[in-house]
Formats: sequence, structure tokens, C-alpha cells
Amino acid sequence: MEHYLLDCTLRDGGYINDWKFGRDNIANIFERQVSSGVDAIEVGFLDERREFDPDRTIQPDTTCYDKIFGRMDHGNALVVAMIDFGTCGIEHLSPCAESCLDGIRVIFKKEKMHAAIAFCKQVKALGYKVFSQAVSITSYNDDELRELVGLVNDCHPYAMSMVDTYGLLDNAMLSHIISVIDPCLDRDITLGFHAHNNFQLGYSNAVTMLNSGIQRDVLVDGSLYGMGKSAGNAPIELIAMYMNAHFGKRYDVDQMQEAIVTSLLDIYKVEPWGYKLFYYIAAANSCHPNYVSYLMNKRTLSITAINEILQRIPEEEKLGKNMKMLEQLYLDYQSQACNDAEALRQIAALLEGRNVLMLGPGTTMESERDAIQAYIEQNHPFVISINYIPRDFQIDAMFISNAQRYRQMASRLLDKCYDGLPIIATSNVTRTGGKFPYVVNYSSLIDAEAEFPDNSMVMLCKLLCSVGVKAVSLAGFDGYTPDTMNYFNTNMEYSFVKEKADSLNQYGKAFFKSLQGKMDVHFVTKTQYQEATQA
Repeated sequence: MEHYLLDCTLRDGGYINDWKFGRDNIANIFERQVSSGVDAIEVGFLDERREFDPDRTIQPDTTCYDKIFGRMDHGNALVVAMIDFGTCGIEHLSPCAESCLDGIRVIFKKEKMHAAIAFCKQVKALGYKVFSQAVSITSYNDDELRELVGLVNDCHPYAMSMVDTYGLLDNAMLSHIISVIDPCLDRDITLGFHAHNNFQLGYSNAVTMLNSGIQRDVLVDGSLYGMGKSAGNAPIELIAMYMNAHFGKRYDVDQMQEAIVTSLLDIYKVEPWGYKLFYYIAAANSCHPNYVSYLMNKRTLSITAINEILQRIPEEEKLGKNMKMLEQLYLDYQSQACNDAEALRQIAALLEGRNVLMLGPGTTMESERDAIQAYIEQNHPFVISINYIPRDFQIDAMFISNAQRYRQMASRLLDKCYDGLPIIATSNVTRTGGKFPYVVNYSSLIDAEAEFPDNSMVMLCKLLCSVGVKAVSLAGFDGYTPDTMNYFNTNMEYSFVKEKADSLNQYGKAFFKSLQGKMDVHFVTKTQYQEATQA
């Protein structure tokens, strides 16, 4: 029984740089991996939607790879490319005898396994060594694994590979999956494994695969320096060292290290890959990374809250991309209902007959500080800040609607100067100790139909209007621009506001227009919303 090593740098690594390694780097990586003695080299993706580009390793058909790799020395390496089932038709593949490629790896999701294996048969008929690659192997239960193996045996490819797409496996889970597949899979079909590193277990799982003891040929994937999708792959240079030490291999790790230094470190400096909190959270909740990105970009939630929401995702949606469902889970989580009748009565009494000034975090809080101070001295308003502590102005109350912002300033609010400060908090925010003086229902203040339902400026205006405030002034609510800083403190900048600047401004204008006749609005500092308040 043989143990083989496959390098997937030029294919999986391409997720980092849109497969644009450049011709010199492509040649350098390929030639050094041939010299290293790896058993197989995956040179890229076949994708009919792409055009030929000699600087990239994603190509529309097999003839394009002939132009790049046809004249290179392949040594003893098996040269393969990958097809994500459905992205490259059989008509884009030349017969193997006419191609520089020795094999084709076909990846497919569980729901497409029947059609994908039928496609594998077509590829095999062209003479290629076929690798049937089951992505997200953790999504299969034992019966589904046996069904898959039955299909694979009927096709009888060169290899079947288990792909841990989201890096969810640990050693015990992988061993179990192997124990289900191995007895059912025809003996002369190689069993492969492709790891991802969300839990820092890519290398460990690869070693588990090598040491599984199964009586068949085994293939493990790795990439140089772990370069690859999401948290990256098992580093091939580490696997090679292990196989040299324990399986009598003679891979030249120096050549791998040279390829890393000469071709990959410059890419890594610009777009680093590897273990990250983002991918760890996704793997810990067995969900698609897009869900984590969506919730983290809101910048309103603690990590604890994000985990709690992710745990509410239905099992059948975990690896999907149902953002409408996730948004509803987010709103449901935030809408922790409370009886706020007494709080509203007290807030109304606190503000009765007062001119209210709301302070936001826009850059005009710095650039127009004198104008704001002059307004306060002349009008003696009741000053309420939103989700932050102003540096230069004394406040009479604070409105908190963002749990993450609250946690950032919770320790400062313990200072003596803030003793007794009236804090109006929405019901989605929990105090670190005790209760807030005034808690109001989050769900009654959001605009569930809006692109950004929980705009804190809008929420406070709606609250003030509901308790009978007839006039409000605003400072530091500048609106948004796509090409300059929108907050005086860069740490407060949301990742999405520059991209969504225009729609955010239009929403704000429409909101203030809707207040006409209900509450007078005056802007102390310049703002994108000004026209909406002018009759």
C-alpha cells in the first residue's frame, strides 16, 4: 500500500489572489514541486466562464494548460486540474492523450453527487485519471456516505477524496468517516483527503489519514505554506517532512521552502491567509463563513451574541447562504421584549419642556467644536450622546443601542464622573452589572423593512418623538461619504458605510422628511441630511 502527496498550491491557493500568480511564479512553483518529488501537482481550475490568461491558473479548457505546462518537464509527477461540477462542460476537455494533464479532479456537493459521478464517467472515458472529490464531507451521514461510495464504485475512478471544506473535522471524526468509507470502497480505488485549517487541525488530520492503517493507497493534499481558501490548507512542507521521517519518502523539502520564499511570501504580505478568528467561529458553529461575516460587519454584536445567533440557524441552512433567514434571526435576537411603559413615562418626565441636543460621532464633532459649544451655552439643551462618550462635552444622558459599543466603554462608565448618569438602553443591550436606569424595547424602535434596520440616530429620534419631545437639535450626524472618514474616531468606522454611503444618506433624508409636522429638527453642524429638514 502506497502513501502519496499532492500539491494543490496553484489551484486552492488561487482563492487568495484570483489565481493570478504570474507566469514566472507559476513556472517556479511547478518546477520546484516537480524537483521536490511530490507525487501529484494540481495546476488549477477548469472553468469555462474564464478566458485564457497565461498569468493565471484558472482556465476555460484543457488546451490552455497545454500552452502553459505543455513544454515543462513533468518529471514523475501526476499533473491534474480541478473542475467544480457544473462550471466546465465535457466539451472543454480534450482527450487525455492530447493533453498535458494526466487527471481531472471533480468536486461536488452532496445534493449533486448522482449527476457529478455521471460526469466523472464521461471524463474517465476521455482517458483521464479521475478523482471524485466529495466537498463538505462532514455534511454526509453514514448512510449517505455509503450511498456515495456505491456511486463511486460504479464509476471506478482513480481516487475518491474526502474534502473537509469548512475545516470542521478533528482526528476522531475523520477516523469515523474513514471507517465507514473504507470497507465499502473497492480496494483498488485510492482514498484521498483534503484538509482546511479552521481549527488548526489541517496538518494533524493529514497525519491521521496517513496513519489510518487502511489497506489501500492513500493520498493527502497540501499546499505550500498552507496557502488556500478560508483558513488555508495543511502545509505541504510539513506533511512532506513527516512522510520522509515515517514513511521512507525522499521529498526534497528544500525545494518547497525555496518556492515559498521566491514565489509566495510577497503574496502573503499583501493578502495573508491562515488561521483566523473569523474562520474559527464559522467552524465552531459548523456554518458557512458568510454568515459570520454578515453578523460581524454589523458591528452591533458581541462575539457571544454572534455565536448564539449562529447556533439558532436550522441545520439544513448551516452551510447555505440564506441571508434573509439570518437577518430575521438577528432581529429576533436583538428584539428582547420588555415592558417599557414605566421607562417611557420616566423618560418623558425627564425631558419635559427641554430642548434636546443629540451628539453623534461624526467628524464635525472635532471640526465644528466651537459652534457646538456656542449652541450649548446659548440654549442650555438636555444633551444626549449616542453609543459613545464625548471628549469635550458634558452630557446629561446617554442612549445605548449597540452591545459592542457598550462593551468598549463599560469600564469608563464606572468612573465617578458618570455616577448617576441617566442611561437609556435598548432591550438588546445587557449591562455588565445590575440594570440600566431606563430600558426600552429595541423592536419598537427599529425599521425592520430598512436595509439597516437599527440605525441608532433614527432609533433615538423615534424614541424622543414617542415621549412627546417636540424639537430636537443634532450635532455630529454628518451623513456618509464614500471616500473620507465618517467618524472622528477611526476605531468607530463601520466597514460597510463607505460602500453604502449614498443609500444611508437617502434613508436618513427620507426619515427626517417623515418627521415634518411631528417634531422640529435642527442641525447644529453640517450634514448630508440638511435638505430634508427644510420646508
